[in-house]
Amino acid sequence: MTPVHAARATGVATITLDSPANRNALSADLVAALRAALADAGADPAVRAVVLTHTGTTFCAGADLRSPCDPADFLALLREIAELPKPVVARVTGHVRAGGLGLLGVCDIAAAGPQSSYAFTETHLGLAPAVISIPLLPRLDPRAASRYFLTAEAFDAAEATRIGLLTLHADPEGDVDAVLAPVLDGLRKASPQGLAATKSLTAAAVREAVARDGARLTELSAGLFASDEAREGITARFERRNPTWAL
Repeated sequence: MTPVHAARATGVATITLDSPANRNALSADLVAALRAALADAGADPAVRAVVLTHTGTTFCAGADLRSPCDPADFLALLREIAELPKPVVARVTGHVRAGGLGLLGVCDIAAAGPQSSYAFTETHLGLAPAVISIPLLPRLDPRAASRYFLTAEAFDAAEATRIGLLTLHADPEGDVDAVLAPVLDGLRKASPQGLAATKSLTAAAVREAVARDGARLTELSAGLFASDEAREGITARFERRNPTWAL
């Protein structure tokens, strides 16, 4: 069963992460399927924009800790989203954690429902938000990035919008599709050339960060995952206990 599904309707390609058993975690299979679906959408002249969404209660839980994808493959996915000549719009109705926030951050526009929540959980696992910092640091409020990267605190959609992680969110009684409707209407009316040229401007900082820092941060990520502290942190998570370093 494929972990990603794609559909087309009225100029919009919708790509759905559909691996609820592992909360749409970034397994090798999911990353490969997502890259293929994005390439197909990018090559379709009828597509003006891509909507990236999910089934289940979690948009993406981050790395699949039982079988993580190669950090280089995840970096390639982020690069391909940033370089896709069509805007990518994240539609979130659930939780986003760790590496999933990098996926959210590299999207050109991100909208969420009121029940969504967010957390950079890496430091509690002996890891760091290394590769995902590439698309996020150009977008996030610097003070907020320092706080949430370091503490792993969870925060809500309103805070995610305030710090620049989200573009917009629905009110407590609202609906994410209602707030996205005018966004998608505007994209459908835009010319392919206009969208591609404009995205090259708005995503320039992210693309430059990928080229400058990608190899170094991929190496850092791989080294942390292979460390003793990370093995303890990940084991503790599966055993539902505090890691040995917790005070």
